[in-house]
Amino acid sequence: IYEDRIYKLSINCAKEAVKKNAKVFVQLSTGDIYESTGTASKEDSKTKPWNEIAKYKLKVDEELQNMAGLNLVILRPAVVYGVGAMGGLTPRLICGRVYQHLKKKMEFLWTEDLRINTVHVHDVVRAVWHTANWYVSSDNPQQGSPVTFNLADENDTNQEAVNTHIRSIFGIETGFTGSVIAGLAQKLDLIDMKEVTEETNDMHLAPWAELLKKEDIKNSPLTPYLDQELLYNNALSLDGTKICVSTGFTYEHPKLTTESLREVITDFQELGIWPKDSN
Repeated sequence: IYEDRIYKLSINCAKEAVKKNAKVFVQLSTGDIYESTGTASKEDSKTKPWNEIAKYKLKVDEELQNMAGLNLVILRPAVVYGVGAMGGLTPRLICGRVYQHLKKKMEFLWTEDLRINTVHVHDVVRAVWHTANWYVSSDNPQQGSPVTFNLADENDTNQEAVNTHIRSIFGIETGFTGSVIAGLAQKLDLIDMKEVTEETNDMHLAPWAELLKKEDIKNSPLTPYLDQELLYNNALSLDGTKICVSTGFTYEHPKLTTESLREVITDFQELGIWPKDSN
């Protein structure tokens, strides 16, 4: 599935772009391709994809950079959030709604300072159009050569930053297991991450289904389901400044705010796929 929907799809589109002599081809990659370290990854940092999507995105990136005749811009966004984004931070928001319903404290693995850098969906879309225009302009000294840009706001978002907004929105307690306890347990094989993932998802899916049923929402594409890879101690930390310095791009949403996350929920409610606010 990944081979067909990520790799083959992207390569076929790029080949067609070459055939049509396209002025520029913008490839949306992912920031998950970089090795998780203690510092913000730049565009030339070491790569070490930590999930299946990232593995195939990197495979595409490498092949496109060597494709003759392709005028290429690669964009690597951090965690994308905002109206319409069903992935990214949305599963965490859904979990917040579930724990509000259960009247329980919400806890995540690892620590509050685990980086999950963010970028607003509007800035991602703007960057696609901005870099396409910049690439073909006289301001680009690298016309004809592949160019790569990370996309990440200046918030340097971590788990606690997200939880601060979740507490504000849902009025719940939040916390973390701590890296020492979780890491030691994992090393001692006391944590089976597959089992933890299944238990976590079971804990969230049933109450979410109850909330949807209560509001007579028969079908919703939204889910609190978390992939096992997302529960590992992997930091997503990106330096998103190169695009600003090189092309003059500016982030219109430089900080993650409570209001920007409320907008996500409100939009889903208006679409009839998110339960109404609790009293």
